[in-house]
Amino acid sequence: MRRDDINLIAQRPTFVTHLECSLTGERYEAGRLHGLSSAGRPLLVRYDLAAAGQALSRDTLEARPTDLWRWRELLPVRDTANIVSLGEIETPLVPVPRSGGGNVLVKDEGRLPTGSFKARGLVMAVAMAKELGVTKIAMPTNGNAGAALAAYASRCGIETIVFCPDDTPEINVREIAMQGARVYRVNGLIDECGAIVGKGAAEGRWFDFSTLKEPYRIEGKKTMGLELAAQFGWQLPDAIFYPTGGGTGLIGMWKAFDELEQIGWIGSKRPRMYAVQASGCAPIVKAFEDGVEHADRWENAHTVAAGIRVPKAVGDFLILRAVRESGGRALAVEDADTLRAVDDCAREDGLLLCPEGGATLAAYRNALAAGLVDAEERVVLFNCATGLKYPMPAADRTLDKNALPDLGTL
Repeated sequence: MRRDDINLIAQRPTFVTHLECSLTGERYEAGRLHGLSSAGRPLLVRYDLAAAGQALSRDTLEARPTDLWRWRELLPVRDTANIVSLGEIETPLVPVPRSGGGNVLVKDEGRLPTGSFKARGLVMAVAMAKELGVTKIAMPTNGNAGAALAAYASRCGIETIVFCPDDTPEINVREIAMQGARVYRVNGLIDECGAIVGKGAAEGRWFDFSTLKEPYRIEGKKTMGLELAAQFGWQLPDAIFYPTGGGTGLIGMWKAFDELEQIGWIGSKRPRMYAVQASGCAPIVKAFEDGVEHADRWENAHTVAAGIRVPKAVGDFLILRAVRESGGRALAVEDADTLRAVDDCAREDGLLLCPEGGATLAAYRNALAAGLVDAEERVVLFNCATGLKYPMPAADRTLDKNALPDLGTL
């Protein structure tokens, strides 16, 4: 970020007015440290959108560098000195015509710092933790969120402890440790790791950074929706397939679309939101199909897509509301279909998806076959991390330079 651009940010007030309980609407004072609401539900940041709309024009926005911080009028950080950045770019929309179809685009979040879309949420949450005086953070993770937290917290000197399930991919665990956090493997799932974090927070040992248990990760993740609107010329795609564990990004995008409409930049048309889960861990899918607003904990959760192996999400009702209001669905996919989609996309379109991204391609294919989407509709799939972080099939062919075969057989 350029120095003159940073100085420009410093001259702008925040447009945050208050925080609000997502369940009851109870108001909370901005500029103070908060976790969940008194009802035990996530807090949402509210803005003076009329004033923000007057302060920011499309021309002004489009003249700025295309990074996350170009949306500063719709973000909560007040003091420029608290911005903690590792270069959060606007991620590209990559066509996958052979494995997906002519109207399918992948928003490739693996291009972000630490290689995943967790950077969006954690850069905002850490910046606000710094602004509000937090010095020690703990968080449960299936891998990528812990890596993003470790990177941003280390960059601004916040002490960090991370707990992960003991089968978290080795590269994620080592990445977290390498970037300065103390990381512990736990013989349990992510919500059981979260229980340890909650116990320590109740004892005053650290601030709880679990998904949606602080208000600002949503604000970072909503930039995915803001970017999509800009990339689609202030229209929105017909459908979005989103890999859903804690669901922060889906909730954040739904919030972004509402805010953009309120400042007059888009209309009321919304994409159908498809929350994609694995058949081995599908609490949101079951709740959707049962017609209820809260999801029961999914027992014996298992899937190759560790990032969506979340047995119970604190924001379950917000995910379900967005899916239902949009006319979308919650969909479960088999691991075999996920791995096939990853393989197809890599071999046919040259884009290496993470397993969670592969799940969205598999879900799209199933939805297309079931008539839930049309091949002519504009569809966005979210690849939430670089596929380079995940195990790949062996490639063990060898060649003896001293006894070459007929090269035409290679």
